[in-house]
This record gives sequence, C-alpha cells and structure tokens, in this order.
Amino acid sequence: MDKITREEVLSLLPKRDPRAFKGVFGRVLVVAGSREMCGAGLLCSKAALRMGAGLVYWALPASMQPSFAAAIPEIITIPLPETERGEIARTAWPVLTDFIEKQHPTLAVVGMGMQKSPLLAQLLQEIQLPLVVDADGLNALNEMPSFRFEKPAIVTPHAGEIARLLNTAVVVDESFRILQAAQLADQTNAICVLKGPDTIVAVSDDGKLNSWQNPTGGPALAKGGSGDVLSGAIAGLWAQFSAQGLTTENGLQAAKCAVYIHGLAGDMAAEELSDYGVLPSDTLGYLPRAICRMIKGDK
Repeated sequence: MDKITREEVLSLLPKRDPRAFKGVFGRVLVVAGSREMCGAGLLCSKAALRMGAGLVYWALPASMQPSFAAAIPEIITIPLPETERGEIARTAWPVLTDFIEKQHPTLAVVGMGMQKSPLLAQLLQEIQLPLVVDADGLNALNEMPSFRFEKPAIVTPHAGEIARLLNTAVVVDESFRILQAAQLADQTNAICVLKGPDTIVAVSDDGKLNSWQNPTGGPALAKGGSGDVLSGAIAGLWAQFSAQGLTTENGLQAAKCAVYIHGLAGDMAAEELSDYGVLPSDTLGYLPRAICRMIKGDK
C-alpha cells in the first residue's frame, strides 16, 4: 500500500488565486452539537476555517447559539429547534432546507456531538449535498445497514466505530485495518478515512479498491476532539474545489491532504507541548503552520 507523501500533498492542495475572494473557496455547513456536547461543532468549524474555507456556517441547538455567536465571530451560527434533552430536533429539517436553498453551501459536515438527534437519519438520507460524516453520524449509519451514499461522501470512523459498522472486532493489526477501510468504502460508496495510528484512506473506484497510509501524526492526537478537527480540516479543503464541483476524486484529494496536514500539525504541537499535553484546540493553531512548513520544505 502506498504512503501519502509531502510531495503528493503539495501537488494536490487546492491552489489559492491571489485575486480570489471568499466566495470561490467554498461554503461549509457544519451540523453538530447538543447541550451536553457543545465543543465538537466548534472544533470542526474552526478547523474548516483554518484550512481555508471561504465561509463556515454552524447549525446548532438554539440554546447554545447566543454564547457561541458572541465568542466566535468568524463562524456564522444558525439556531435550530431542539429537544428537551438539548439535541437538534426533527423539526429543524425545514429550517435547514430553507437555509440551504438560500445560502447554497458547498458541502455539509454532520454528526459530531449530536448524540441521538432524531434529525440524523433524515440528514443522511435526504440532504442534497456532498457529506463528511463523523461520530454520531456514523452511529446513525449503523442503524441503516444497507445504506449507500448517492452523493460524494467521506466517512471518518475510528477503530470502535468501524468495528460496529462492519460487525467485527476492534483491531489494531495493520493489514486488517486496511481491509476494514476498503470494506466500508465499498459498502457505503464513500471515501473511508479510518483514523488511528497510520490513518488509512480508502476508496472504491468502479469496484477497484485503493488505499493509502498516512505517515504523520502520533499519540499527541490520541484525545477526544481530534477527530472533530480532522473532519473540519477535510471539509475546509474539499470546499475549495467548489468552482469545479465536488466529486469523489477531489474528495479523495482533500482527505489525503487533510490527514497528512492534521497529523503533521499534531507532531509540531508535540514538539512544543509534548505528546502528553497537546489538546485538539492546540492542533487548530498548528494546521496553517504545518502547511507553511511543507511549503518552505522545512524538516
């Protein structure tokens, strides 16, 4: 299996026209969060911005919106109806569809911190946007065993999530992880980013399975919230292909670039803060520094 390389990532990174404006770098819609798990959507949204998305919208439970709208001015927040438990309610669907019709987001990231939101299954089945699916979105997929994405999609499970989706044991064996990633990509018709040591990116192209292994990243990233940052990083890069339309091909480019850069950002943060002390929120600040290091050719 091939490894993702710095040279490949530099060649795949979406180019930034110096005369461009925010509209050409895509619009990311993040649907995430609940009263008990409010940080996931924030990490994801910030990562999408750090990776260069032109606009980021965060749709979240209405009770959370005032605090986050005041604290993070770069993110446009959309308050949604919520259940008594503080999860996004099913009645949020017409609010979201009205927003999509008016603002035309490029893609959506769904699932982080949504817990058992009754909206999740409808989002996966009916939203007419390319998708990045993580966390509770994957748990919802587990209740839909025959579901296959019709739009371009990227799923980002960790070892426990992919084991549940495939009804297998949780494993760390490299060769079995490669098979798992390929199987889930084939089963869901999505790009699979299997997180963990040597994160694996897999895709099924007309029945032919291809996979790549990521050499960056380490134990500094082994904390809750790292996956939320990665999902946002993937979405932020993928959105920048909006001018040519989002496809599985450029979704694969975005995924490979994002896992490499995210891993490198974790490595760089650990150089200063140690593998013990790095927080996912620290990694956010190292995403652009990782890109700078790659461009400059620094070791």
